Amino acid sequence: MSNSNNNEAEKARIEAEVHRLVTARDKKYTNFIEYNSYKLIYRRYAGLFFTIAVDMHDNELSYLETIHLFVELLDSFFSNVCELDIVFNFNKVYSILDEFMLAGEIEETSKREILDRVKLLEKME
Repeated sequence: MSNSNNNEAEKARIEAEVHRLVTARDKKYTNFIEYNSYKLIYRRYAGLFFTIAVDMHDNELSYLETIHLFVELLDSFFSNVCELDIVFNFNKVYSILDEFMLAGEIEETSKREILDRVKLLEKME
């Protein structure tokens, strides 16, 4: 039990540190931050920040596009996504993410294919 609490505390610490780094960063800098042995890549859409941690040698621009495609998927699914859509429908957000990425790798890039699959899964619920 103690190990589980330590893991949760460490996860919360990392989340808070990443949040602080990303949200406090001046807009004049790039959207890439070196963090421990990873590179944080983020994009801001209105008041929402989308952040992904990748290996140091991964292509930053491809991950910026990955974030953008994910936001387009959310926007299409929720018809102009906002923070409340994400908060109150996090299970749908995870469903979209699961159809888009698998084990940290891009599984599908077609918005139509991803959204059709999510809608099919919704019907099965």
